[in-house]
Amino acid sequence: MTEFRPGGFQLIPTVIKNLVIIDVLIYLAQSTLGQAFDLKMLDWFALHDVHSALFRPHQLVTYLFLHGSWEHVLYNMFALWMFGSILENYWGPKRFLIFYIVCGIGAAVFHLAVLYPEMTPYMNELHTYPLEVQQQYINSPGFVVNEPTLGASGAVFGCLAAMGYLFPNSLIYLYFFVPIKVKWFVLGYAAIELFSGIRSTAGDNVAHWAHLGGGLVGLLLVIYWNRSNRSNFY
Repeated sequence: MTEFRPGGFQLIPTVIKNLVIIDVLIYLAQSTLGQAFDLKMLDWFALHDVHSALFRPHQLVTYLFLHGSWEHVLYNMFALWMFGSILENYWGPKRFLIFYIVCGIGAAVFHLAVLYPEMTPYMNELHTYPLEVQQQYINSPGFVVNEPTLGASGAVFGCLAAMGYLFPNSLIYLYFFVPIKVKWFVLGYAAIELFSGIRSTAGDNVAHWAHLGGGLVGLLLVIYWNRSNRSNFY
């Protein structure tokens, strides 16, 4: 049985390295160039609901490179390195980059699909207001429809799902000490995300359905790519 244990930052492959550098540099710019710059970045590049006047198609990709805090970006980049580096070493840089972007887009689409019925009542109520009031809400960052979604978590969850499929009985080490098979880690994490998404408690700003969507797209993509080759199933 193959074991996978984080071995050091110097082992980071090319695409992972560049993704980490880009994400960290962008967040550094967000956090140091002022609130106005950060808000403009969020307006243009974070993912917005399709009802929002701020929604743009390119946001299906660009939201992956924005984060809301240092904890957010560092956690995502660590998880990307931990799971994505194995996949990049296994597939090569081109296929891994395609996989990462497709999972990110899939997570965004899944998230928007879940948001659509949730946001529709707000828009229906908005249309009952006078036009000048509608305009104020449409352009307000506080309006719920304009709330941005950002972070690489959906694409990272796709990497985790691929690991669970390709190397289900391999070991990872929680907190570097507790061994657990990848398949149980993936299933447990997915169950927590599903429960959290269904429960949807007030104040929960985690995009659980985006995580699940990224994982589902990643799983389907790796099954398709691996449909004629099961010799590598550990």
